[in-house]
Amino acid sequence: MSSDTSRAEAKPRRSSWFRPPKKESPDGSMSLGDHLREIRYRVTISALALVLAAIGCAFFYQPLVEFIMYPYLVARDDVTAANSEAMLQLANTGVTGPFTLGVVILIICGLIITIPVWLYQIWAFVAPGLLAKEKKYVMAFLGAGIPLFLLGCAMGYWIWPKGIAVMLSFTPTGLGVMNYQDMSEFVSLELKVILIFGASFLLPVIVVALNLFNVVRGYQLKKWRKGVFFASFVLAAVATPSTDPFTMLCMAIPVTLLFYIAEMICRLLDRRKGIVESDEAQFNIDVDDGK
Repeated sequence: MSSDTSRAEAKPRRSSWFRPPKKESPDGSMSLGDHLREIRYRVTISALALVLAAIGCAFFYQPLVEFIMYPYLVARDDVTAANSEAMLQLANTGVTGPFTLGVVILIICGLIITIPVWLYQIWAFVAPGLLAKEKKYVMAFLGAGIPLFLLGCAMGYWIWPKGIAVMLSFTPTGLGVMNYQDMSEFVSLELKVILIFGASFLLPVIVVALNLFNVVRGYQLKKWRKGVFFASFVLAAVATPSTDPFTMLCMAIPVTLLFYIAEMICRLLDRRKGIVESDEAQFNIDVDDGK
């Protein structure tokens, strides 16, 4: 009898990894232990979704590799068309190189596919502690930020072949020099470029968020415009791993335009709040009052 009872008690403990802790308090408050168990539950669900998505992507491994290597193939064709003597080679090095590359590609694809899953898990963990107004702001930021991030990633993927071609064009010709590219390093560099472009497109969301929380005002952004434009080019020069001028310009120009759009939105929001460009004293009062 005691053994049956112990088995019955052990079963819910094992399944608790896949069940969120119950909120026994009427106001939904939770103890520290319950918070830790909920974190464990959210992480477990996200990790399980990632593993399943990665396994599913394994059935489409060849098309995925072709999609990832497409920018290099386009750049290689452009370089060889301009210089028939250019010798370019893409290779997998080492015995474990192909396996490592496959694991990295499947994990990246799994993360992309499961974006809705782990974003929801983060939201489900944070949302109970937010006020109604804060939830509205978060949903608005996510609604604007996710498309902008994806747009930036798409632009990074689109201009990446030109960046590769510019860098490969510096390979000396007529000397028997071969440009040798490791596939794992190439995939890592491509991922960095795409993520940097995606993150840079989040600038207007961040600026508008700071304006809504009374950190910056539209007239302040107008004064900072020239400095921000210069800083965007400096940031593009530092942030882009390829360091070629084409990629840097393709990142800096959209960032400056997005900042200008964010400035216009902030100035419009300020007008709705009754704040004008000459109202710096009122801005200071609002910040001191915490409005």
